[in-house]
Amino acid sequence: MRMPTMDTERLRIRPFRLDDLDDVHRVLDVELADADVGTEGAMSREQRERWLNWTTMGYDELARLNQPPYGERAIVQKDVNELIGVIGYVPCLDAFGQLAALAPALAGPAQRLFTTEFGLYWAMSPAYQNRGFATEAARALIDYAFSRLRVLRVVATTHYDNAASIGVMRKLGMLIERNPFPDPPWLQIVGVRENPEALSGS
Repeated sequence: MRMPTMDTERLRIRPFRLDDLDDVHRVLDVELADADVGTEGAMSREQRERWLNWTTMGYDELARLNQPPYGERAIVQKDVNELIGVIGYVPCLDAFGQLAALAPALAGPAQRLFTTEFGLYWAMSPAYQNRGFATEAARALIDYAFSRLRVLRVVATTHYDNAASIGVMRKLGMLIERNPFPDPPWLQIVGVRENPEALSGS
């Protein structure tokens, strides 16, 4: 279950290292301090250091437990060797049964119960947005999830007004679902991509 470093045309997606602290703090807590990246806000450098220690230890512990390679990885632009973003798999527990694409067998009160989906998360430095980097990195992780982890589907979530993330979801071939209910308030837009094997029946 240990995910290797991946190379795409322009990017290297690799595990975080402890010496990434200054770079990941700059991207997530300075450059994206006011952005909605699915967390409760920017961290101090000391908080981000604890997060980085926890993240790097998690790679080994999840592999030891034969669990999926959850957690964030660094997105590095290869030609300048610069950390430009973060991407990773996350377990998503939410009221996904409220969405038509994810609730074919659920009805009535069961639609409001929370279920777990295999989630994909990304955040890019503003200087590198709108250049296709998020799509390139996310496509690599979706391909790995389908071919090596053999998950049924991948989901990504965002808010109604996050046009950039919705645009990435569309480029990834995701079905865009809008929560038809006001609750839970954080479940607004969900992108869903099914494993081609499930769609083909092979």
